[in-house]
Amino acid sequence: MQLWMIFLPVIAALFMPLLFKKIKLHTGWFVLIVPVVLVSYYASKIGDRATYASWTWVADLQLKIDSSLDGLGLLFSILITGIGALVVLYSIFYLDKTKEQLHNFYMYLLLFMTAMLGVVQSDNVMSLYLFWELTSISSFLLIGYWFTRDASRFGALKSMMITVFGGLLMLGGFLILANITGTMSISEMLLHTTEIKESPYFTLAAILVLLGALTKSAQFPFYIWLPDAMEAPTPVSAYLHSATMVKAGIYLVARFTPIFAYSTTWIWLIVILGLITLFWGSFFATKQRDLKGILAFSTVSQLGMIMSMLGVAAMSYHVDGNAENVFKYAGFAALFHLINHATFKGALFMIAGIIDHETGTRDIRKLGGLMSLMPISFTVAMITSLSMAGLPPFNGFLSKELFFTTMLSAQDFSWSTVAVLIPVVAWLASVFTFVYCLYFVTGIFFGKRHELPKKPHEAPIGMLISPLVLASFVVVLFFIPNVVTDALIKPAVLAIQPNQFLTVGDIDIHISMWHGFNTELLMTIGVVVVGFGLFMTVKHWRKVYSLVPEWFSLNQLYRRMMRLADEDMTKVSKRYMTGSIRTYFIYMFAAIVIIVVSTLFMKDGYAFDTAHASDIGAFDIALVVVLVLGTLTVLFARTRLTAIIALGVVGYSVAMFFVLFNAPDLALTQLSIETVSVALFLLAFYHLPKLSRHEARLPFRLGNFVIALAVGVMVTLMALASQSQKLLPSISEYYKETVYKEAGGGNIVNVILVDYRGFDTLFEITVLAIAGMAIFGMIKLRRKKGADKNEIK
Repeated sequence: MQLWMIFLPVIAALFMPLLFKKIKLHTGWFVLIVPVVLVSYYASKIGDRATYASWTWVADLQLKIDSSLDGLGLLFSILITGIGALVVLYSIFYLDKTKEQLHNFYMYLLLFMTAMLGVVQSDNVMSLYLFWELTSISSFLLIGYWFTRDASRFGALKSMMITVFGGLLMLGGFLILANITGTMSISEMLLHTTEIKESPYFTLAAILVLLGALTKSAQFPFYIWLPDAMEAPTPVSAYLHSATMVKAGIYLVARFTPIFAYSTTWIWLIVILGLITLFWGSFFATKQRDLKGILAFSTVSQLGMIMSMLGVAAMSYHVDGNAENVFKYAGFAALFHLINHATFKGALFMIAGIIDHETGTRDIRKLGGLMSLMPISFTVAMITSLSMAGLPPFNGFLSKELFFTTMLSAQDFSWSTVAVLIPVVAWLASVFTFVYCLYFVTGIFFGKRHELPKKPHEAPIGMLISPLVLASFVVVLFFIPNVVTDALIKPAVLAIQPNQFLTVGDIDIHISMWHGFNTELLMTIGVVVVGFGLFMTVKHWRKVYSLVPEWFSLNQLYRRMMRLADEDMTKVSKRYMTGSIRTYFIYMFAAIVIIVVSTLFMKDGYAFDTAHASDIGAFDIALVVVLVLGTLTVLFARTRLTAIIALGVVGYSVAMFFVLFNAPDLALTQLSIETVSVALFLLAFYHLPKLSRHEARLPFRLGNFVIALAVGVMVTLMALASQSQKLLPSISEYYKETVYKEAGGGNIVNVILVDYRGFDTLFEITVLAIAGMAIFGMIKLRRKKGADKNEIK
């Protein structure tokens, strides 16, 4: 059941085209059933012990689809399916059935849901990588859903290029871990942390895995794909870029912290890049004019905030004394804000979509004065924005206080003076977070009302249900946070604990609305005072954004790299992509010869043993002479008929060798193939003109001769070396022993073809059938009488 739940969305996606054509209702109503069922299933698992399910694909290679539903996996699974249900409900009213290809949209969305569930539940690094890249592919399809728009295609390609690049590096880290530990199971790797950290490749593996997380979670400097991904439909942005895809990197860091936290490189990359991302995103959010652009940079900032807290949690591995408390507090704070961010950011994206849907624009310069016209949207936007700003009485205030506590605790690590700057940077970033939250709300709902493309009005109730539900969570979590933290956060922290620290029941953190007058509260007051001052004077200091030239940016660097890569690769490819099949064969054969011959030389594979060689008789010599003469005749024939006959002689000579080697089945097959081939060649060449003088006397080319000779020598050396050096028993003995007992057949060749190599034979038949149908279709094509030349019946 546990594995079926992962694949339920993609199974449901198979029926989307059928539903789209056959039913009159909006397809989303049927899709909504899937996340509702899933979130109900995962909610029923709250309080249960971790469960495990596995399906083995290739046992010898440890390729398995594993589902480990521990506290961390359950937390993310509930987020993925719960937010997914609200997003699907929102999309029903946001996407017009008559104008949109809904079957494509929901197929991509369900595929993405399966991919995310696979990521957060995989206990096998290879299956995790499989689902990881599936999230990149499905998000590419979702971001580029409106594929007729250049911006959509550009954003989709950019996101896939960066995240797939990170995924490939992450795969390298996984393979290093598997090589060190001898297992691909993450839970088993956790039992070999001593071996891993003592390996000379420990730091390299940590960096590679971390690069995968940084690219997926849009951390500096890889964040540049996220703003361009805002070209996706708003339901996609609300789902992928607030609660799911961008959180995959957070999940990866949390899951592998018990393995890599012993690396100071891992710690400082997470902390420093997380804080840079937090500040960078919050500072540049106020520069944006597009509502979703503001939210995109705010997402970047909030992800940096969560990442930095996980980095501080990893610091606790390197200190004594208060390390246990620091770990559980920082890990608790990070995961608590993970939930809070999903609630307020999902609602804000939906509000941005409502504004666009009801006014016809997302440009904040053209908006304003909508509070009286859209009171419900205003209320939701105000609640969720203030929560993101970290003000009471909203859940963002609680997690922001925990964030300040976590950053202050980093100063306890006296082994680095840089830690003193951590709370300072965190506070400055929080100031700009407060600024862009006010900028977002006031820019839409306050001030002067402008002329808009559409007459503004409140959204239909169906579109408001999802943001209202999320806004309700924002308020409820402030007043009763411990209900959620006890059920979801604490089990998740236990799932990522270092082995020497926590046990069940040790996490005694209790969140209260009032913590007293402490440093964290003073930092919050400072955020409000300074932030409000900066907001009121934004017109004066906004000029600082223009100090950085447009060409000096990471986006421009990406564009230049892509453009140069395209131009340079085009020049390189034109050098070898000549259109000549002969040239391509030269490249391929030359590469094969170099690789094989050099390998034989380096591995000392040239020792030949003729002790067990068969005697060579006169008939064998005669056949070899005929074979050589036939081959030479093919090369130097003046007519096609002569070449075809000589080619047949070569084939029949090989068949005679099979007869001599007591392989009548192979001989019969070879004779049949040669007969058919010669007949087909004769039929085809009968309709071709005679060889011209130039074709009959092809010029001698030394390069081609050397390649051909090298290939022949290579094959001969391989045959002799393999015959002389049998490192393993011949598989023929296995066939002899099992063909009758296990396969139940008497003819060993037939059994091999239909049993041992049954799939191979099936695929060959399938290829021939497809080719036959294609040829039949081409034959049946007829041009319409009097129709245009390019129009085919």
